[in-house]
Amino acid sequence: QVQLVESGGGLVQPGGSLRLSCKASGSIFSIDFMGWYRQAPGKERELVATFTSIGNLNYADSVKGRFTISGNNAKKMVYLQMNSLKPEDTAVYYCWHRYGSYDYWGQGTQVTVSS
Repeated sequence: QVQLVESGGGLVQPGGSLRLSCKASGSIFSIDFMGWYRQAPGKERELVATFTSIGNLNYADSVKGRFTISGNNAKKMVYLQMNSLKPEDTAVYYCWHRYGSYDYWGQGTQVTVSS
């Protein structure tokens, strides 16, 4: 079993920044296949940024140049630095980890971008 706990969400004005954190615990050996998805009201959950195998990164086109994923493998922590936030970034952000064929999800943290 893997447990994922997010923190760092909140309300921010357009153009502002937030940093999300995700702490993994349980049967997890590395932060490969770990990252962030989001789901806005009335929309499907979508990929934001993830670590893939061999330490490669994967970003959604809509966040490239504004969001940065980073991690600490020893601490089993993954972060998402979000800059130049836009109202369309408003969503519940979920930490994700894939082990084998199973996807684990955190409980989600709300990010609201509004003036």
